[in-house]
Amino acid sequence: MTDAHVRNADDKGRLISPYGITGKLVRRVYDALEEGRSDEAVALVAPLHAADMADLLEQLPDAERGFLVENLGTSLEAETYTHLDDAVREDIIKNFDNATLANVVVELEHDDAVDFIESLEATDQQEVLEAMPAQDRVLLEASLRFPEESAGRLMRRDVAAIPSYWNVGQTIDFMRSDVELPSDFYLLMVVGPTLQPIGVVPLSRLLRTTRPIGIADIMETEIRSIPAQMDQEEVAFVFRQYGLVSAPVVDEHGRLIGVIDVDDIVNVIDEEAEEDLLKLAGVREDDFYDAVIDTIRSRFSWLLVNLMTAILASVVIGLFDAAIEKVVALAVLMPIVASMGGNAGTQTLTVAVRALAVKELTAANALRIIGKETLVGGVNGILFAIVIGVVATLWFGEPIIGVIIGVAMIINLLLAGVAGTVIPLALDRWGVDPAVGSSVVLTTITDVVGFFAFLGLAAWVLL
Repeated sequence: MTDAHVRNADDKGRLISPYGITGKLVRRVYDALEEGRSDEAVALVAPLHAADMADLLEQLPDAERGFLVENLGTSLEAETYTHLDDAVREDIIKNFDNATLANVVVELEHDDAVDFIESLEATDQQEVLEAMPAQDRVLLEASLRFPEESAGRLMRRDVAAIPSYWNVGQTIDFMRSDVELPSDFYLLMVVGPTLQPIGVVPLSRLLRTTRPIGIADIMETEIRSIPAQMDQEEVAFVFRQYGLVSAPVVDEHGRLIGVIDVDDIVNVIDEEAEEDLLKLAGVREDDFYDAVIDTIRSRFSWLLVNLMTAILASVVIGLFDAAIEKVVALAVLMPIVASMGGNAGTQTLTVAVRALAVKELTAANALRIIGKETLVGGVNGILFAIVIGVVATLWFGEPIIGVIIGVAMIINLLLAGVAGTVIPLALDRWGVDPAVGSSVVLTTITDVVGFFAFLGLAAWVLL
């Protein structure tokens, strides 16, 4: 091997990790673009997988990102757009004409094409669809008629389907023929005369069976067909619950119209988990890449709600201003009670929201879980009441102060355990996403009750 080959291999090893891009590669590409060495930048990113290319584009500043995309031109894989954050993708394609967008969509897998199209504005969607070949347009328009975040939007249309009266030999010959089949698939869908799925055959089983054996003899008849209208969260639950790698999607008449694979479900699970996490904090998925003014606008409403709840807590404190003026220790200690209640409630809330999402928390076991969390809150309240009671007594030299804050701690942590479970359950029952409003309601309750319990007891005992 020549010195040049060794050097290139070493450079490549240090620039491109087996599991993604490196900071050194990003810096090299950025420096090349900034200094006008576009050919070098293009050469550096040429070996990248589409997902890694998307990561690199997201890490570049806007100007350099646009310059790289412009220089890559049609050599930029269409799949790259499917891995980009929505805000970054929107920034990249905002100057693309409809013909260019149509060419990108045509190169994508059907499910990715649907996702790309639905991210566009309504007028742009129609114009891009009109610029596409008629056959592709008809299939995409049919999928876009399904509700957002449904199985119909998630599925791919190309399906490997066979009749039940074939044998293994006929099936293998069919797969080797020139007929259009999906580029990758895990199961053969066995359909009846009316195109209703009646079984599936894993490819491994097909290849290990002799040619004369009938498909009906080796197919699995216990299948989980997914209605096209089913919400993608429900689809993800079915896949997780039954360990599926692929499942047929059927229309209202039970006819096979598509298939969903596990790789699509991994994305759904990731998106739903991320969405719930961000909602708990009142931020959006593309908040990281939004312009400053857009980020300010999106966060303002949530902070305004929190301001209102903080004012409510302050009103409660104001009711006991006379007690606070006479006993300075109350002003020092009262944040502790509210803070501990909020943190304990958040722990319970996080567990409850997650359990609701994966259907582990239901009406059938709700009372048992509420009882458990109440007990946990009560026991923790007693333990921390002892700790803070001793600390307060030693700090201020007044045992009664330690007793007051200890009792208030028990009350607030007990309530935090109940509220952290009941609030998401109630919101879910009312059709509200528990991840959206639970945290602000919980914080309000633990703050108000914490302040009221501590200051109320102090006013009653000390004054």
